[in-house]
Amino acid sequence: MNMDGNGITVKLILIGDSAVGKSSLLLRFAEGSFEPNLKPTICVDFKVKKMVVNGHTVQLAIWDTAGQERFRTLNPSYYRGTQGIVLVYDVTRKDTFTGLESWLKELEIYTTNSNTVKMLVGNKTDKPDREVERKEGLQFAKKRSLLFIGMYIETSAKTQDGVQHAFEELVIKILQTPNLLDKSTEKKGVQLKEPPQQEKSTCTAYCPLS
Repeated sequence: MNMDGNGITVKLILIGDSAVGKSSLLLRFAEGSFEPNLKPTICVDFKVKKMVVNGHTVQLAIWDTAGQERFRTLNPSYYRGTQGIVLVYDVTRKDTFTGLESWLKELEIYTTNSNTVKMLVGNKTDKPDREVERKEGLQFAKKRSLLFIGMYIETSAKTQDGVQHAFEELVIKILQTPNLLDKSTEKKGVQLKEPPQQEKSTCTAYCPLS
């Protein structure tokens, strides 16, 4: 792993249906804030966050993808080189839970490393009108081989419940996964490449390192 002053760099991607709270989770984790009226992500958003995990300084490059169907064709290129995937659904919307199967099929097609760590997150637990019980999420994670320590977590971006824990557990598992950080990563870390100029100006947003 890259153990110089910059620490280890890991690429994560958040996927899931539109309005499940992916952007809110990222905003809460990266900046510690919550905005109840966030606009839907157009194409992709990008943030960088530093954290210390098991004594290692880890720089997370986190990509937040749009969930709308019309943007799905833009997603494949963002899977390249991803080491961790956060698959998000809304516990108050059953349709976003049943839609997980299509996202997993997409992952099978576009994920470039079979060891990529996947985490299932049931978001919006602060809301009272739950349609998906915790046991259903656990059963789904077990069925799709997502269920090992910390790989199914329920969160609330509004109350910040479980948010920090989710990202910490994901990064810990990534660091423990053989061959996920390959030789090129060990030498120089994951390269944070900006999207093409056209995409950068119309589809992405950046925040400073926090």
